Amino acid sequence: MKVKENKSLFLMQFGDTPQLRVLDFLIDNHFFDFPMTEIARGSNVSYNSFKLFFYDFIKQGILIKTRKIGKSDYYKFNMENSFVKNLVKLDWMLAEKVADKTEEQLVPA
Repeated sequence: MKVKENKSLFLMQFGDTPQLRVLDFLIDNHFFDFPMTEIARGSNVSYNSFKLFFYDFIKQGILIKTRKIGKSDYYKFNMENSFVKNLVKLDWMLAEKVADKTEEQLVPA
């Protein structure tokens, strides 16, 4: 498992757990669908760890199945789910907060 060098703002703020790493990956890639293995790999989470909470994400409506290619089912972040919508908003708010702080540091007083 490759260690991610630069943690996202989301992970720095809320911690670095397998579930949060998966949510962070899905927030960043919410336009795309992926098979389970790619979600785990992109999140830097072992496949076995991902399987432990994957079905909870399906049951809660966080992930939805989009299609099947060969033997692989593809899943996507459910942008219709209110929890998911608020997570994406929160991620944007964190980014804006950091951007504002950076801008303040660049502009001379």
